[in-house]
Amino acid sequence: MVETLVVLDPLADLARFEGVPSAVAAATDAVDAVLRDRGLRKITEEQLSQALLAGARANAELTDDPRRWQIGALRLSAELSSLASLIRIAPAQALARSHALVARGMVPDSDLGKIGSEPVMAARMNSLSELLTSQTSAPAIVVGAVAHAEVAVVAPFAEASGLIARAAEHLVLIAAGLDPHGVIVVEAGHAERGSTYSAGLEAYADGSIDGVKSWLLRCAAAVARGAELSPAGRR
Repeated sequence: MVETLVVLDPLADLARFEGVPSAVAAATDAVDAVLRDRGLRKITEEQLSQALLAGARANAELTDDPRRWQIGALRLSAELSSLASLIRIAPAQALARSHALVARGMVPDSDLGKIGSEPVMAARMNSLSELLTSQTSAPAIVVGAVAHAEVAVVAPFAEASGLIARAAEHLVLIAAGLDPHGVIVVEAGHAERGSTYSAGLEAYADGSIDGVKSWLLRCAAAVARGAELSPAGRR
């Protein structure tokens, strides 16, 4: 009897949930309309700066104190490109660096880049790192959605986990080449539905198929809206 090796791909399983493939396709089309109409569009420095600023503002807007976190969100947004090079090969390093950027001056220096000490928290973050460094056939929008939710729900970083979670989603999109320049303002897509943002994460956290599916659909919609809001789409 010949034994066969079964390679598990849990992210691909999530990507097959009802409604998710079509939502991901629609979001991808929205991104392509911005970046690839008339060939891969040249992104100007002004457009990139405007997009990073808009993303930072939207990220901070989803915190309890947007003014307090504005500067940190701007620092984090400015480093998205370099952090994206790490998110799929050294995700723990990328997330730790994100915390050091966004929370500098807000938490003690000794806490920067460190996750909480609870064993369950460490285990969950290790599992996320394994997912992000494993091969998957799942589209980047699904991978990014899971990275976002896991960091936000586990909240491993002092005070700033939500900011880092939203950045993590964008890092995955950049790393995958869906948004190679970082001009799709996915954070703004989430902020426009900010009143239901926490409820969406709670639905994911309950672990039900419906809860996870609703979060994936929400993230796909945020990417599509982020494309519509991108300065790169202005003619």
